[in-house]
Parts: sequence; C-alpha cells; structure tokens
Amino acid sequence: MPKHILTRGHSRALTRHHKIAAAGVAALGAAAIGFSAVPSNASTTTTAEAPVQTAKVAYSTKQIEGVQADVSSLHTGAVQVEQFAAQKKAAAEAAAQKKAAAEAKAAKARAAAESASRSAERAEVKKAAPQKYGDNLDGWIREALSIMKKNGIPGSYEGIHRNVMRESSGNPKAINLWDINAQKGIPSKGLLQVIPPTFDAYHVKGTPKDIYDPVANIVAACNYAADKYGTMDNVDSAY
Repeated sequence: MPKHILTRGHSRALTRHHKIAAAGVAALGAAAIGFSAVPSNASTTTTAEAPVQTAKVAYSTKQIEGVQADVSSLHTGAVQVEQFAAQKKAAAEAAAQKKAAAEAKAAKARAAAESASRSAERAEVKKAAPQKYGDNLDGWIREALSIMKKNGIPGSYEGIHRNVMRESSGNPKAINLWDINAQKGIPSKGLLQVIPPTFDAYHVKGTPKDIYDPVANIVAACNYAADKYGTMDNVDSAY
C-alpha cells in the first residue's frame, strides 16, 4: 500500500514540475517571437502596443506611357504605309491614263497621217492618170478645152460647139474641095475646117500633128481664132 501511494505522489510531483517547465518554455518562446517581430530601430514597446505600419507601394506610369507611345507609333506607321500605298496606286493609275491618252492621240495622228497620205496618193494617181473623155464630139470639145486651159487659150464649150456644127456638122474627116482654098490646093479640113498652113502654124504641142485629129484640130483652130479675133466665141462665120 505505501509503495503505491509513494508512486502516485511522485508521479504527480513530476507532472507538476514538467508543467511548470513547459509553461516557462512557452513564455520564453513567445517573448522571443515578439522581439524578433520588432524592427531593429523600433522601441522596446511590446508587440501588442506597437502600431502596424502599412507599406507604401510606388506606382510608375512611364512604362505605360512608353507602351502607349509604341502603340501610337505603330498605328501612325501603318497609316503612313497605307497612305503611301494609296498614293502609289493613284500615281500608277494616273500614269496609265496619261499613257493611254498619249497612245490614243498618237494613233489618231497616225490615222490622220495615213488618211492624208492615201488622199495624196489618190490625187497623184488621178493627176498622173490621163483624163478619159468620150470618143465623140462632146468628149473632143472637153478634152480640147482642158488643153487650151493649160496653154492659156480662151474659148468656151458653146463657142466651139457652135462653130464646129457650122463648119463640119461634127465630122472630123470633113474636107472642103470647092472653096478658094481648095482651088489653091490647100483645102480646109477637120471639125473647124482649118487649112494645113494654119494648122501647122498654130498647132499646140502635146496634141497629135494630124489635122484630122479632132482634138488637135479644135485646139489649133481656137489658138488661131484667139490670135485673130480674141476667142473662138467671137467667130460667127468663115474665118
């Protein structure tokens, strides 16, 4: 019985001792934590009484401004690229239109030049080609008038036609074998009844040297009438 009592008492004593030791250790630990939380330059005020200081955070807008500047620069650059592309496109279109207008103008000028050249060629051909006249009294008179005009010999269609009809009735081979000229051996011949000496004297170069040729006969007779009467239009009888 005494053993058990001793044992229980001893056990309670050890337990109380241990509790006291544990409480002391806990107090010392709390004090150590309190001192470690206080800054080195702070006073020795206990942790519970020390005011809590809020840390100040410094903000800077420089980086944001820099980013905004970069974004603005990129936007401006893109706009400039678009504007340059638009200007380049407009310049190319203007150049193409100018080139097309110049080509159209050149083509029009070439067409006009070719047309003028063709007209000139036709005129040259027409000029070079002999005018065709009918092989009749009307054609002979018209051809004679053309030659007379080139040689400055006056006369009209009406004047020539009137005298031809009186002298030969339009027969280029007509010959007078009964008048005074025939008696002299130089009968009048052809459309306008010209004697050989007169024909030879007033023959116009470029016409046949044939008194029976209707055109040559008319031109020579009109040349003679112009010399003697001013023009064949003034002749109304034998001349």
